[in-house]
Amino acid sequence: MKNYKIAVLAGDGIGPEITKEAIKVLKVIEERNDVSFELNDGLFGACAYFDSGDAFPQRTKDICDNADAILKGPIGLSHEESKNIPVDKRPERGALLPMRRRYNTYANFRPVFLPKALAHFSPLKAEIIGEGIDLIIVRELVGGLYFGKKETGVNDDGLRYVKETLEYDEGQIRQILIQAFKLACNRKKVLHNIHKSNVLKSSVLWNEILEEVAKDYPQVKVINILVDAAATLLCLKPTQFDVMVMENMFGDILSDQGGGILGSLGLMPSACIGDEKAYYEPSHGSAPDIAGKNIANPYSMIGSVAMMLENSFDMAAEAKNIWVAMQSVFGDGFSTADLSKPGTDVKMIGTDEFGDKVVEKLRAMPIV
Repeated sequence: MKNYKIAVLAGDGIGPEITKEAIKVLKVIEERNDVSFELNDGLFGACAYFDSGDAFPQRTKDICDNADAILKGPIGLSHEESKNIPVDKRPERGALLPMRRRYNTYANFRPVFLPKALAHFSPLKAEIIGEGIDLIIVRELVGGLYFGKKETGVNDDGLRYVKETLEYDEGQIRQILIQAFKLACNRKKVLHNIHKSNVLKSSVLWNEILEEVAKDYPQVKVINILVDAAATLLCLKPTQFDVMVMENMFGDILSDQGGGILGSLGLMPSACIGDEKAYYEPSHGSAPDIAGKNIANPYSMIGSVAMMLENSFDMAAEAKNIWVAMQSVFGDGFSTADLSKPGTDVKMIGTDEFGDKVVEKLRAMPIV
């Protein structure tokens, strides 16, 4: 029997609710396979700060250090609640960025997937969606503006100012591009390179490195596109994309737009992968306004489990079963609150019922 240690960081807001449903699925995977998961809980985010004064406390670091993979829920508070935490200790700055830095999880994979059968969830017209949306955004995750030097103060004119540095070196750029090319080789062999080289020198260097890396992958067709044009085309013709690679901030923004064209960020899990460690998380926030109401969509959290099984535990077949199970729940006419309005021709279900139905579907599937 294979044994894996998983650090479980439920996070803030709806995090504990959707994490509970993900754990249900992991328990079924144990039942169906010769595998066991040792789940170790750690506080992470605002809940950790209020408990210990540290959004990423040492105990949680130890749990993550010893884990084979990390399953992380969303973190953060509302704008007003965030004011109760010092700026540099807030969940994103005090926990999330330090985690990425600690484990060098430089490659962020965010699938944007909506089969034709579920096209009614999207705000886009049926003729735009066509046979469905199936693309992956590959985002560089540990460089750029988010990790550059930051400075605030008052200038000689007595005006408050802020200065943040966008910085990359060729090693950081090369490693994420290699991951994107490898992924493109296993899919449609088309890679959209998203940049802003008409304005940003960082994109000029990015494109130079891309041309060098591309020589090792002659089977992949590279299509260069400016980030603002890519944002437009994600709405007008998303089916043209397969693998999209981009720097950190572009990826943050465009992947949220990806959730928009699906109908909800609740449909977007993600994998954050480094050479030694990986963590898996929903792409959305902690939605504190709906926390505790049993209406959050756990799809992205359960989908993150599927990505963990495939990427960290070599269980691609069971990962595929999870995707099929979740989409089958929607295919049966059910919906979560983020995807449909009351009164529409769907059967609305809550967070726990969605998880239960996924478990039911999984248990009915042949064991691979």
